Amino acid sequence: MSSEQSEMTAAARRSRRAQPAKTALGGLHLGRLFGVEISLDFTLIIVFILVATSLGEGTLPRWHPDWSASLRWTVAIGAAILFFASILLHELSHAVVAKAQGTPVRGITLFMLGGVAQIEKEPSTPGRELAMAIVGPVTSIVIGVVCTAIGSHLVPHAETLPHDAAGALRGAGPGATLLLWLGPINLILGVFNLIPGFPLDGGRVLRAILWAITKDAARASRWAAFIGQLFGWLLTALGVLMAFGSAFPIVGGGFVQGIWFVLLGFYLSSAARASVERVWLHGALEGIPVRALMLARFDAVDTSLSVEEFVNQHLLGSDQSCFPVTSGGRFAGLVALPDVRVARGEWQVRDVGSIMTPADRVPKIAPDASAADALDELAQRNVDQLAVVDRDGVLVGLLRRRDIVQWLSLHGEERPPSGPRRPLSRTSSLREV
Repeated sequence: MSSEQSEMTAAARRSRRAQPAKTALGGLHLGRLFGVEISLDFTLIIVFILVATSLGEGTLPRWHPDWSASLRWTVAIGAAILFFASILLHELSHAVVAKAQGTPVRGITLFMLGGVAQIEKEPSTPGRELAMAIVGPVTSIVIGVVCTAIGSHLVPHAETLPHDAAGALRGAGPGATLLLWLGPINLILGVFNLIPGFPLDGGRVLRAILWAITKDAARASRWAAFIGQLFGWLLTALGVLMAFGSAFPIVGGGFVQGIWFVLLGFYLSSAARASVERVWLHGALEGIPVRALMLARFDAVDTSLSVEEFVNQHLLGSDQSCFPVTSGGRFAGLVALPDVRVARGEWQVRDVGSIMTPADRVPKIAPDASAADALDELAQRNVDQLAVVDRDGVLVGLLRRRDIVQWLSLHGEERPPSGPRRPLSRTSSLREV
């Protein structure tokens, strides 16, 4: 490999294209509902198999030993599909309320441990936070009550359900069985989400209440997140005890149930810790203008420059991984190493204007905007830099992730009194936002 190729390979590892990804959501894109993108994370396949297998091999044979294998598995697969549809409705309710309040929603992703509505901005008032948070558990509880009520009416001897559930369920048909499994599951889901641990819905309800009392969103978030971490640790400990129930007969449970509790506890404590970090990042950057962090002195190239000249004269040997492109002195776009995807033999005949990301597709921000808003924009767009453009459309700078990281490393101790009590220690924390 030549020295030129080696340098370009190393630069490729540092650089990412300025153009936003085609979809901001991971996994399989299903479509849009109410203007919200719906996606499935591939880890959901694991849970789908576990739910269907648990029903087909365990629950349904106990409830209906006379059912054929094909009927059991049809009901099991249908129940698993409806379960994740109910999770989607739970998350969709959050998104609908957020959009009604004027808050952009990027999409909903269903994944291994449930679902998440990717809301782009935090609510501006405690009341909005409360409305957005409470609607999810309420939706799950309503689904649970409705399914349970309908299923109970379909059971031949519904009056015996409270006393002899197993006997009553043996006489239930496939539809009633499915509903009587789906109803309680949604009730459990709704109640679980009301646990007052951030970032669960119950934790957001708690944060809204604390926010209204203290008038301090950051402090309320920190307290709610601490309680969320505490619940996560408790769930993890309980899961370990359940998984090894033979050693701790008082706790009981089972290995599979215990592992689920461990996963839920780990997820909850990790999400709470990430939420605290996010609140601190916003607190540290709020009120700091983009112009104070941006790269004001940069190397720009013209659209007429050949790709070969761009690579040899600008890209190689420079620590600038993304270059503004101008045409007639006006901002025309951005070009970076990933854009150099043409054959080596065409470098002399192709110009920068033919490979750049056009200005109308480049993420931009105003120089007087808050650095906290810039951080959100970087995360939402999944890019490493923003073009800083003034009101006249003139490019005045570039704001890169590393510029924010550098500023935080230098001013980390000068955070607001309401922020968390620890500085940002890793640049990867910025990428988690």
